Amino acid sequence: MMTEDTICAISTAPGMGAIAVIRMAGDKAFEIGDKVFRPAGKAKKLHAQNANSTHFGTIYDNDKDLDEVLVTIFKAPHSFTGENIIEIACHGAPYIQQQLLQLLVKKGARLARPGEFTQRAFLNGKMDLSQAEAVADLIASENEAARRVALQQMRGGFSSELSTLRERLLWFISLIELELDFSEEDVEFANRDELTKLVNEIEAHLSRLISSFSLGNAIKNGIPVAIVGHTNAGKSTLLNALLNEERAIVSEIHGTTRDAIEDTINIGGVTFRFIDTAGIRTTADKIENLGIKLTYSKMSQAAIVLLLVDATDSQQKINDAINNVRSKIDADRQHLIVVVNKIDLIDQPQSFAITAMPKPTQNSSIVTISARKQINMDQLTNELLKTISLHAIDNNEVVVTNARHHEALTNALEGIVRVKEGLASGISGDFLAQDIREVLHHLGTITGQISTDEVLGNIFKNFCIGK
Repeated sequence: MMTEDTICAISTAPGMGAIAVIRMAGDKAFEIGDKVFRPAGKAKKLHAQNANSTHFGTIYDNDKDLDEVLVTIFKAPHSFTGENIIEIACHGAPYIQQQLLQLLVKKGARLARPGEFTQRAFLNGKMDLSQAEAVADLIASENEAARRVALQQMRGGFSSELSTLRERLLWFISLIELELDFSEEDVEFANRDELTKLVNEIEAHLSRLISSFSLGNAIKNGIPVAIVGHTNAGKSTLLNALLNEERAIVSEIHGTTRDAIEDTINIGGVTFRFIDTAGIRTTADKIENLGIKLTYSKMSQAAIVLLLVDATDSQQKINDAINNVRSKIDADRQHLIVVVNKIDLIDQPQSFAITAMPKPTQNSSIVTISARKQINMDQLTNELLKTISLHAIDNNEVVVTNARHHEALTNALEGIVRVKEGLASGISGDFLAQDIREVLHHLGTITGQISTDEVLGNIFKNFCIGK
């Protein structure tokens, strides 16, 4: 990548707005800026102004004034990319934005590639690779939990933990390799008991980070919730009640829903992705059977399964429905919430949940509601939030949200396990050193201490232009 060029791009969202910001970064940023910006009054040229200052004036092209703007300057190395940066705040008409951008290109800048500003920040040591990726996550965050996790990572929380692990491993590998230099003298510099203790600590640490990915991935992409049950249990009514809109068709005719209907809602700062599925029953209708098959598929993919049962049905029918769904989900991975619907149609609805329902098992719970009358809907949303452990986020613990990081951590854990097994079997230091170097390699790929142009290209191509 050519970092010597001066680059420019529109950094605000496309379209019309009150104000737009055009960013320019590179060695010639001030030189180009002085060619197109006329400060108000008798103010000095941009290159002579103090860093981190804002100036009012006019953008012009020869004898033609284009717009009145505010220009903010940042001087290297104290800027986002570590280079000289100019940010032009102009009026937000798309025509004006394009005219200013074309003017900067005509004066010597070039259009930035996707993510090029952030990539330059990484290449210039302003942030590591995991922090750079957190920038994209922060921009894309759609709920409070995702924002908090991305901001914590962007500020270096994840990087700090990995740096500590690498430093401790580097210390030991240096001692082991020192032993190899004195192999003929049979000298042991690295205490094997201390190394075993360190390996156990790192193994536990990596396992915790890896296990946090299930939460992080759900927060980042939305937690899939499958709404399942017999026909006419009220699944579509529940979806509409949760979304507060008529999203799904509600009918007294059995088998109305034949496909999966999906939509999202933010509850307590967490995005849930609800999937209304076809009702489960025995039918000769081929199309409906395809929908029921899809129901089981969506159920297996969900993190939470909402099983709707009709409070007016017989206890045997309810129990059969619960047992059927329990047999098809993974109790260790998925949470089952049995939702007793239509409690407005029965007597003593509160005692119903206690006397008529099977006892909850691991990762399961029971809620009684009326989706049509909006009774106890707050209890259902609270139960949904309980299934997601936000303890780690509340305590600012590191939560892994990136699949690339998860893969690297998994590979690092496999390496640590090999080191642990090698210590137990008493293998020679050169083999231990090789396994530790492999662990260091995988940890280094996360922060960018070890990277390739291909990896960087894949990461930054997904950024928006101007960031």
